[in-house]
Amino acid sequence: MNRKKGSKPFLTPARKRKLKKYLKSALLCLVSGIVMFLAVAVGFSGLFTPKNLEETLRPDASSLFLDDAGEVIFSAQSAERRMPVELDVIPLHVQNCFIAIEDNRFYEHSGIDYRATARAILMTLSGREVQGGSTITQQLAKNAFLTQERTLTRKIREAYIAKELERQYSKKEILGMYLNQIYFGYGVYGVQSAAKMYFDKNVQDLTLPEATMLAGIPKAPNYYNPFVNFKESKERQELVIDQMEKYGFLTDEQAAQAKAEEIKPCEGHKQTQIDLRSYFFDMCGQKVMAEFDPDALYKGGLKIYTTLNSKMQAEAEKAMKEHLPDFYEDDNHKHQPQCAVVAIDPNTGEVKAMIGGRGDDKFNRATLAVRQPGSSFKPFVYVTAMQSGYTPASIIEDKEEEFAKDWKPQNVTKKFYGKVSLRTALKRSMNVATIHLAKEVGAYKIVQNAERMGITTLVDSGKYTDVNLAMAIGGLTNGVVPLEMASAYGVFASGGNYARPYAIRKIEDRNGNVIYEYKQTVRRVLDEKAVYMTVDMMKDVLISGSGAGMGIGRPCAGKTGTTDDSVDAWFIGFTPDLCTAVWVGDDNNKPMKGRDWSMYGSGTPLAIWHTFMYNAHKDIEKSNFVNPGVVIPPDPIIVQDDEKEKMQKVTEEQKPILSPQEEKELRKRQEREEKRRRKLIKEGLLDSKSPEEIRREIRETEDTVSNRPTKRKSVRDRMKDILNQ
Repeated sequence: MNRKKGSKPFLTPARKRKLKKYLKSALLCLVSGIVMFLAVAVGFSGLFTPKNLEETLRPDASSLFLDDAGEVIFSAQSAERRMPVELDVIPLHVQNCFIAIEDNRFYEHSGIDYRATARAILMTLSGREVQGGSTITQQLAKNAFLTQERTLTRKIREAYIAKELERQYSKKEILGMYLNQIYFGYGVYGVQSAAKMYFDKNVQDLTLPEATMLAGIPKAPNYYNPFVNFKESKERQELVIDQMEKYGFLTDEQAAQAKAEEIKPCEGHKQTQIDLRSYFFDMCGQKVMAEFDPDALYKGGLKIYTTLNSKMQAEAEKAMKEHLPDFYEDDNHKHQPQCAVVAIDPNTGEVKAMIGGRGDDKFNRATLAVRQPGSSFKPFVYVTAMQSGYTPASIIEDKEEEFAKDWKPQNVTKKFYGKVSLRTALKRSMNVATIHLAKEVGAYKIVQNAERMGITTLVDSGKYTDVNLAMAIGGLTNGVVPLEMASAYGVFASGGNYARPYAIRKIEDRNGNVIYEYKQTVRRVLDEKAVYMTVDMMKDVLISGSGAGMGIGRPCAGKTGTTDDSVDAWFIGFTPDLCTAVWVGDDNNKPMKGRDWSMYGSGTPLAIWHTFMYNAHKDIEKSNFVNPGVVIPPDPIIVQDDEKEKMQKVTEEQKPILSPQEEKELRKRQEREEKRRRKLIKEGLLDSKSPEEIRREIRETEDTVSNRPTKRKSVRDRMKDILNQ
């Protein structure tokens, strides 16, 4: 049958692609079903499960952390944070929370939910949110009986063991074992330990809102931790409530009431003082759990080879304790202000030292605190200017201007300095001159460069974009993270190369097999000449700028940063071998200032940086920043416009007042002089320069002519004679 003219064919390209995707999904589901069937029906008895499941339980072994010299420096312990309870002790509403969010068909399947597995595969292939298909029984099989390797063999073993568990144990027994095995963060396993950790209660005393919050944690214990990310934890809790309502565990009214009830996680679990290195180890632990899972860290007996330099870490802790003031204790029993220190090898990206706070909590401000950078953001403006053809000797205006409606920014001195060189503007941290420069260079270029250098928190589009002039002096929508600022400044230290920061070199399992190894890729992100000129200006910060006199006896550079009302204070500085960011601030965003004092980046942050960097470099040979062939121009001699006007006014006031007769005689004399001059030019005895030019030439050569041969001197005398005729 012929189609009508102009009609579309049935199998259009779009339909073909759609059909191809569905066929691919169906094929994958079929293959998955066959694999599951073989694992369960055929059994692979000798290969995939032991004769007695109890014999497969692996004994716990603590994971060890090693520093960059290969010395064991920390051990991850978990045994003291597991308190098993009988299922009868766990309230029904607590059980239902986990069933609703983890495996709503728990009481219907026999260990493997084929429907959920197929749905998860289809969702993944369609490009939608990735969903898990593992049942509670499969999760128990993985956590209790298997290693954490990601292989098809392990998945088959997991499926077979799940079927064996269902055959040997009742559903209640399986649920009880699962609720005592599940991981909740902080090395805590099981709902009883979690209830004590997060709410200081026994599991039987948990309310419905508290239970739903606990049920949301295991998916990502570090992210949904209510102590660290309460907002995200609350959103996850409401999802659990929605699932309970969807599957009939709660009525609409009960769900609404559970969402509305206020939840207050306890703070009593926190130690009054912890090992300051724990911020670094927690960061490493999160990486291990992201690559594998909590059991791998707390029970797997891993060897984790880190980048931490023990000597540098000790010096960082010493410097912070020496200089960080203690203003007050807040309502959360945390002393303020807090501090973050991050030291990175700019050439490799290795984190050599890290402090995430005073040690009175677990919140790592070095990696998680997003704070306003103040003037420490200015080097991104200046390096972009160097890329655009400016030099340290280029001149920019530092004058009052309304850059936007009702926005007339000021310098910290409340003064304006007129024309200044870029070197002066940066080392003296001039706000208005920097904004003028950003206006000339282009805000989008600056944001792009900062992102290339590793800053991920910038907003480069939309209503609240950072592509504006306030960004030039550190006025950002979100802020920056100390770890990323250290890494970005590392681009200056390395001559334009970016090395992503990392803390783990490799991981070995308990048998010595390498199961993870970091592969660094260093890439060039900025022009090396532009970087060198920027570094040359930043060196002056520590010589005659906002950080004057705080050098460390070797080539170094850096920048101070202070936000409005001294809420945040920074110093970030570097040598060719080490880049360190120091942030000091109040967790509650209170100003760090009094009646006659304020916290500045040139104060406590710079003092911590100076003490640490001086001691950290004692065993490092001196080196200089590599010049890629740049000739740095000297600072220009600048005469301000108002000074020119003043000089012009003085000159005019010094002119003699002549009578009409004197003015007439003067004009006649000038006419005769011009007539003689033209005659001499015509005869070749004088060049075409004006008398004023000749007089100026005579004045300029007055001092040198006396030392020249007699012939040169007679020429000078002759020119004088001609003018006086």
